[in-house]
Amino acid sequence: MSQHPLFATRTSRMKASEIRELLKLLDQPGIISFAGGIPDPALFPADAFAQAFQQALGPDMQAQALQYSVSEGYVPLRQWLVQHMHEIGVECDIDNILITSGSQQALDYLGKLFLSPGDTALVGWPTYLGALAAFNAYEPRFDRLNGNQGAKEYKAAAGEGAVKFAYLSADFANPTGETVDLQGREALLDLAEELDCALIEDGAYQALRYDGDPIPPILSLEQARKGSIEDCRTIYCGSFSKTLSPGLRMGWVVASKPVISQMVLLKQAADLHSATINQMAVHQVAQACFDTHIPKVRNVYRARRDVMLNALEQHMPEGVDWTRPEGGMFIWVTLPEGMIGSDLLARALDTVKVAFVPGQAFFPDGSGANTIRLSFSNSDEATIREGIRRLGEVLRA
Repeated sequence: MSQHPLFATRTSRMKASEIRELLKLLDQPGIISFAGGIPDPALFPADAFAQAFQQALGPDMQAQALQYSVSEGYVPLRQWLVQHMHEIGVECDIDNILITSGSQQALDYLGKLFLSPGDTALVGWPTYLGALAAFNAYEPRFDRLNGNQGAKEYKAAAGEGAVKFAYLSADFANPTGETVDLQGREALLDLAEELDCALIEDGAYQALRYDGDPIPPILSLEQARKGSIEDCRTIYCGSFSKTLSPGLRMGWVVASKPVISQMVLLKQAADLHSATINQMAVHQVAQACFDTHIPKVRNVYRARRDVMLNALEQHMPEGVDWTRPEGGMFIWVTLPEGMIGSDLLARALDTVKVAFVPGQAFFPDGSGANTIRLSFSNSDEATIREGIRRLGEVLRA
């Protein structure tokens, strides 16, 4: 569709999310979907939320729950997050935290805060599709974040624009499921120092570790170097979507106070504040059962990951490779050269009613045509076995 002459030039870079469009197909009967990175609704702490909303609408709290609130976020929730961040190795206070309407809103704000047209954002190749969409509106150029390129090369490639930030999900990344090891995190901090750029750490899946020992967040490692969060360039984005509920759209940002202050101004211009009653409910549920709820979620998803990995071993033909994530929701599959993920999707939907996400959408340059992303979080074990069997059938054909 041609661009309307009244629209800003940035709209030419905005595209429909391939995943959101895919979800529209999944209402068809009989579809086995490994597409969206969607939590299993059977695992939502629904009773706890029902009680929390009832309490928020009770006579003691309803006036606050239904009223405007401060842009920074509901104070008790931010206080809970101070303790939560302490437990994962980050020392901060309430003024270092901003509540956002999902971590997706945080990415949009950070793109708006840092990027002028022509500036460079360093991202994974592939990277989270929602981050590309959020940053793309601010007309940057993208460069590949990897360990084989130094600050001089990045600066030279950036040309007249500046390298403003590096973005990554260090734990069980969407879409690959891969984790950056301790040495890699330290190297990223070194690179950010050399480039004098921000480092955006997307912690959406941080709580969903199934194997191995936790690795400190990048923000924690930088604090160990510098002593205070106020001297850190790392910005941590967290989310309750993968742990408690995506529908309430609750995320948070942890950063130095100057960064938070600027983001508060962006939030005041965008939506004033995130929904007060949702913040109150999330606080009540997190306080009541976060520490007991998360192990239950991990146990279910760990078992589903293992079933999918075993099924891939059993049914994938030679020449197909995949990642073996220690956590998260995704397995990244590389098909033989010349095979195209979007063509495979069309054939799989048509012949065996299996859906997944073609990998090309996760690459800023449109490469990666022979990759696909599989999510194991919202299918039971029998469905995973059957879906991977069918997918292997199509690949062999």
